[in-house]
Amino acid sequence: MTGDAIRIEGLRKTYAGGKQALAGIDLTVPTGSIFGLLGPNGAGKSTLINILAGLVIKSAGKVSIAGWDQDRNPRQSRAAIGVMPQELNLDPFFTPREALEVQAGLYGVPRRDRRSDEILEMIGLTDKAEAYARTLSGGMRRRLLLGKALVHHPHILVLDEPTAGVDIELRQMLWENVRRLNRERGMTIILTTHYLEEAEEMCDEIAIINQGAVVARDSTRNLLGQLDAKTMVIEPQTMPETLPEAPGISAERREGGLIALSYRASQTSAEDVLGLLHGAGIRIRDVRTEQADLEDVFLDLTRSRPAA
Repeated sequence: MTGDAIRIEGLRKTYAGGKQALAGIDLTVPTGSIFGLLGPNGAGKSTLINILAGLVIKSAGKVSIAGWDQDRNPRQSRAAIGVMPQELNLDPFFTPREALEVQAGLYGVPRRDRRSDEILEMIGLTDKAEAYARTLSGGMRRRLLLGKALVHHPHILVLDEPTAGVDIELRQMLWENVRRLNRERGMTIILTTHYLEEAEEMCDEIAIINQGAVVARDSTRNLLGQLDAKTMVIEPQTMPETLPEAPGISAERREGGLIALSYRASQTSAEDVLGLLHGAGIRIRDVRTEQADLEDVFLDLTRSRPAA
């Protein structure tokens, strides 16, 4: 598969009663990328994912999945995508192996092409292959959801809040598997998460949705570069009675005898900040800088710049 894994044009969804969930989204997801889809609760992420999965009918617009137009080729477009949902929707009386086999059958995967044992090994459930799903822990059930999303060999894998409420060990296992799928099979990964540090670490590119529209879409590095807020944290030789002040530089005391000076890199240089400290007679024992992270970008885009 070449080109874009997902292409969305003018996508709209209005539910009965007039609630508009999507207000004309244009979005592309490059093939082979790990792509983050972020936004506050109610922004429209779940509606978008459900439309991609064929579970919700769009009101207007075009959706192409792995080159298949969703309207003209619904069967092929659905087969090209696997979705790991946030909800633990498992039949409690199926074993993990049975759950994978049934899911593969629903997608029309011939028995000779099924990889249930391989998937069970990958998600760490080989020793639970014959246990009823109702006896599995919450973390094991979430692993099984990942396995179910992979049974039909999809080109694209959508992970909807995959690590919500799971422990650190399971989170690391899930991301190890995701990286391997992306690296070894070239699988395109679309991730929604509330853990912004997770998106910052995992994703090549990110789209931020707010009020049913895309308010930002860029590489993770470029998004982080949109904010030029910096903070210089110093440990003074002795704490001054009053903190220095200057236009464009704000200072505050921190625990542990530290001083934090915040400024905009586009307006003030680090040399200016050091000059302010020198002019105030403050001698520095240690110094470090802090830069904006994805949470700062997210809050800036969803609070300061509401969607049109």
